[in-house]
Amino acid sequence: MKVDDIMARLAKKYGQEKEYLQAVKEVLESIEGVYNEHPEFENAKIVERLVEPDRIFTFRVTWVDDKGEIRTNLGYRVQFNCAIGPYKGGLRFHPSVNLSILKFLGFEQIFKNALTSLPMGGGKGGSDFDPKGKSDGEIMRFCQAFMLELWRNIGPDTDVPAGDIGVGGREIGYLFGMYKKLAREHTGVLTGKGLAWGGSLVRPEATGFGALYFVQHMLHKAEKSIEGKRVAISGFGNVAWGAAEKATQLGAKVVSLSGPDGVVEIPDGMNREKLDYMLELRASNRDIIAPFATKFPECKFVPNKKAWSVKCDIALPCAFQNELGGDDARELIANGTWCCAEVSNMGCTPEAIEAFQKAKILFAPGKAVNAGGVATSGLEMTQNAMHISWSAQEVDSKLHDIMKNIHEACVKYGEHDGYINYVKGANIAGFMKVAHAMLEQGVI
Repeated sequence: MKVDDIMARLAKKYGQEKEYLQAVKEVLESIEGVYNEHPEFENAKIVERLVEPDRIFTFRVTWVDDKGEIRTNLGYRVQFNCAIGPYKGGLRFHPSVNLSILKFLGFEQIFKNALTSLPMGGGKGGSDFDPKGKSDGEIMRFCQAFMLELWRNIGPDTDVPAGDIGVGGREIGYLFGMYKKLAREHTGVLTGKGLAWGGSLVRPEATGFGALYFVQHMLHKAEKSIEGKRVAISGFGNVAWGAAEKATQLGAKVVSLSGPDGVVEIPDGMNREKLDYMLELRASNRDIIAPFATKFPECKFVPNKKAWSVKCDIALPCAFQNELGGDDARELIANGTWCCAEVSNMGCTPEAIEAFQKAKILFAPGKAVNAGGVATSGLEMTQNAMHISWSAQEVDSKLHDIMKNIHEACVKYGEHDGYINYVKGANIAGFMKVAHAMLEQGVI
């Protein structure tokens, strides 16, 4: 395999899909060496098959707003690879959603799901619908219209969507209700469900909790502790909330949260009241963080700044792809940051990752760090299939074990000359599992 040749071919076909090409290039550069040690992979054209989705569904979603006006959005579902299990990945409702973003997310999901060791393939979907500022009735009608187009192509053993940005418990409820009406069956076709109708304890917190468990293992390997360390977090949604909650529980001090409008500096760290207000702020459908500083006067809001402007030991991107760039990485390094873990998907640009690795600081990619979310979704699928419900302690224990095993897999493939390249380790560990499964199942 020659990465440059494959990327040239993909760029010719999908030159406008920048995020997708970035995600593919990162994986191929990591696996090139081990791939070329296995001629059977090349003979079976594993990479050529892996970088193309199995199928893509694109559909119109027409719904009626509260004023009686007819509105139209685009909906998507990308089913990327099912070598090790049914397609599994979230639905994102956000104006930025396009095919490039969903292909990048679906491609990443293949390896993330493989790392969990649960039987799940990779997929992703969503719409350019913006839930912010919409009433519950409008969101319900949109979700019902979206599911009316999607329902025939998903199922508990076919494709199991979940939530993502813009899709929380409310949206999953409306989507599930419509699926149940159309399919006439109550199955585990969606994860992130309400506890009363098939959901799993710990699922809302799982992405952030799992990320901090992974960070704990990183620090333990480096003979460091998280207790007392300053943590900068971007975003203030569900993922950021889970990360802030667990970091605080573990004795760290969360010193910043951010939104599109700027950053809030939190000199005394988080407490129960502040953590609860994060959820209240997100539920308000206002995509701004400034009210946090109004609610808590000891905090300081700085407009048009990122979370990385606040001095910290550990940086946790928890918002969007490519939110931490090269300049941000250099600012963090200059301010003494010695660990960065992507909790968002592809949260750092290639330039930022290069800067972190060149400085030999601890850095781990989203497909490993944030795998706790989909892992707990997989545990929800298991509970649904068995018609049982585990306690929070049981789920959290299983999540702990999964994140420990993911860390060990990253170290196994990424450690060299005393430095652990977690990007390379995560990509190789996930790829090897999927590649062998594809080989064993023939050319399909």
